[in-house]
Amino acid sequence: MTRALRTAPLVAALLLALSACNGQAPAASAPAAATATAGPAALAEVPKVDDVEAARLAEQVRAEVRHAWQGYMQYAKGHDDLKPISAAPRDWYPVPLLMSPVDALDTLLLLGMDKEANEARELIVTQLSFDQDIDVQNFEVTIRLLGGLLSGYQMTGDKRLLALADDLGTRLSPVFDSPTGLPYTHVNLRTGKVSGKVSNPAETGTLLLEFGTLAKLTGKQAYYDKAKRALMETYKRRSKIGLVGLNIDVETGKWTNTDSSIAGGIDSYYEYLLKCWKLFGDEDCKRMWDDSIGPVNKYLADEVRDGELWYGHADMDSGQRTSTTYGALDAFMPGLLALGGDLDRAKRLQESGLKMWRLHGIEPESLDYAAMDVRSPGYALRPEIVESAYYLHHYTGDARYRGMGKVFFEDFVRATRTEHGFAALKDVRTKEKLDSMESFLFAETFKYYYLLFAPATALDFDGIVFNTEAHPLKRTW
Repeated sequence: MTRALRTAPLVAALLLALSACNGQAPAASAPAAATATAGPAALAEVPKVDDVEAARLAEQVRAEVRHAWQGYMQYAKGHDDLKPISAAPRDWYPVPLLMSPVDALDTLLLLGMDKEANEARELIVTQLSFDQDIDVQNFEVTIRLLGGLLSGYQMTGDKRLLALADDLGTRLSPVFDSPTGLPYTHVNLRTGKVSGKVSNPAETGTLLLEFGTLAKLTGKQAYYDKAKRALMETYKRRSKIGLVGLNIDVETGKWTNTDSSIAGGIDSYYEYLLKCWKLFGDEDCKRMWDDSIGPVNKYLADEVRDGELWYGHADMDSGQRTSTTYGALDAFMPGLLALGGDLDRAKRLQESGLKMWRLHGIEPESLDYAAMDVRSPGYALRPEIVESAYYLHHYTGDARYRGMGKVFFEDFVRATRTEHGFAALKDVRTKEKLDSMESFLFAETFKYYYLLFAPATALDFDGIVFNTEAHPLKRTW
């Protein structure tokens, strides 16, 4: 396809709007609600980034995206991921599902990388088939593949992408056929056989943006209804103090792990309560968000050392602090707080994230914030801390968040770049690399870096919402 694909009405409207946005710690006593007024005495210094420097950084992001994509195309074309050290392909399942091309498509379009976007789209429409006798994880396939196909369709108007999304949605739908309506974790794409009855709020509640958009675009309301029921059934099982736990049996609806947090396994459940209201105007989602964020701030927010704000773990029933850990996945929370209108907490929590990052020059998977001691030292190329910087820059216009982004980006490139791509780190303290480059590098990490540095004035959150894999979904219905 030529550059004309980017001038089609759908993609033009979407790109216009997008360019405008341009170990456990020792248990402690029950936490008090973190106030929204206290704060550190002084902010840590970050580089000054004016518009000229931001434009330079945006172009550098584009260059690094091209480097990673070229590595994928040379050594892993047609497969899920590139192994960036050994220059070999990696697939999630016995049959590749083109994770990287699907995850990368809307980022390549957004960055104006037409040649690379056409390569990705050609791979998808000529090689991707979901008629496979493989058991897949519903959550990851939904946020990466279903989300990516839907955003790709909205940005290109290519009906083949919507047809693939509809086929995938049909094949995933059996996961919802449990006694509670909470989805099983895995499904066979060909037979529809489900498995995995112990799930978590993220996997049961992070489906409505994708299935709901698919419902709106295809006219098949069942997609929306099943995913919304799963979200509501998760919410209904919150504790008397308003928290959800980490693990739940989808057949009985009983919690099997009562640890509550904003960390992995729960994180995007809260994200979708708010975002489903933003995208669909669903008042049930807004009510569930309003009911949930108060208990999160009361029992999970934690202040240490002169008012530093963190979010830790607590028991869902008692509210007792169980762990003072926060990490790379938790770092989405400042962005979500900003989206929900709580800029004060958002700004304070992002400062804690910056401190976590600078402890070893890149953020760890998990940190004991009370002791400032790394608990899980890996770094998987995660995007969340950059996502939050982008949201805060959008809402405040404060160049400080671009300064943070420059710190993050330059450290990121220095520590993870390889000859053929970018490698996850085994240990942020030693910077030892792993032979892994997951597709969310394209979908999320690079996208949020670019949007942070690209010219930005406003983003229509009522019309465009990013799913948890950063695929932009637009209300075109």
